[in-house]
Formats: sequence, structure tokens, C-alpha cells
Amino acid sequence: MSVVLSHDVFREISYGLYVVTSKDGEKGNGQIVNTVLQVTSEPPKFAVIVNRKNLTHDYILKSGVFGVSVLSEDAPMIFIGLFGFKSGRDIDKLANTTYIEGVTGCPLVTEHALGVLECNVVNYLGVGTHTIFVGEVIQSMALGSGRPMTYEYYHKHLKGKTAKNAPTFIAQK
Repeated sequence: MSVVLSHDVFREISYGLYVVTSKDGEKGNGQIVNTVLQVTSEPPKFAVIVNRKNLTHDYILKSGVFGVSVLSEDAPMIFIGLFGFKSGRDIDKLANTTYIEGVTGCPLVTEHALGVLECNVVNYLGVGTHTIFVGEVIQSMALGSGRPMTYEYYHKHLKGKTAKNAPTFIAQK
């Protein structure tokens, strides 16, 4: 009996598009992720999934904090590209956007964001190439109204690509 593994089915799973941030001392960094989920309501906890190769991953491990910015559909590709296709090892991403400092000092990107969350890491789990970080929300703010960016909208309307370090990346054959 042979097993079929169709990656086409994977693309049918629904995701959003977010900027996840963290800090290392005075330095901040952020990246685009499509894997953010609420895991409990009381106390509120969220999980983010970050590739172990990314600088933001190192910052979250070191500082024990992360921020999540819920992107609006009006976020342009140049903004998404800044956080999704450039490395914080090469450029200061936050120098090119608007953000506020959270209560922990974690940068929270407000540009093109409908809202932000700030979390203290309470647990994490390595899952191969990625780590699942679970954080308890210590601050959250609604910033405006609009429609949140979905991964489907990003692909269909903005013609966006999947970054190599994303958990949903599938190499073309």
C-alpha cells in the first residue's frame, strides 16, 4: 500500500499574516509569520511559530518576550517584504517602520496593524526547523478597523510568495 502526500491540501489550511517582534537588549527585530494562534482565553495565551534560523527566534529565546502585530489588508508588498524577505542580521527593519515600545521593551509594529499583543514566553517546544513559543498576553491594543490580512489574500491579491524559512514553504520541483 502506497501513501500519498499531497502538498496541495496543505495550502487549504487558513492562516493570517502577522509581524512577530522581539528584542535583544536595546536591539529589536521582527519578521512576517503566518502561524499565530490563541491557545487559552483565561489567562490569554498565544503561540507563534518561528524558524530556528531567524534572528527573531534568537531574540525571543534570549529575552523571553515577543510581540504580534495583526496586519491589515492594506499593508503593501514593500512593507511585507521588509519583514518577510530581508534579514535583521543585514538591516535594521525597525528603522524603516513605525512602532511603539511595549511594557517589556519589546517593539510592537503599529504601521499597517489592526492591533498588537505583547507576551511573556511561558513555554516553548522545538519542532525540527521551527520552535513553537507560547506566551501569556501582558498587553494588547486595538489600533484601528479594517480587514485582517489572510495568507490567501496575500497570495491571491498581492501575488506574494512564501519565504524559504516559513513553515508552509514547499520547494518547487
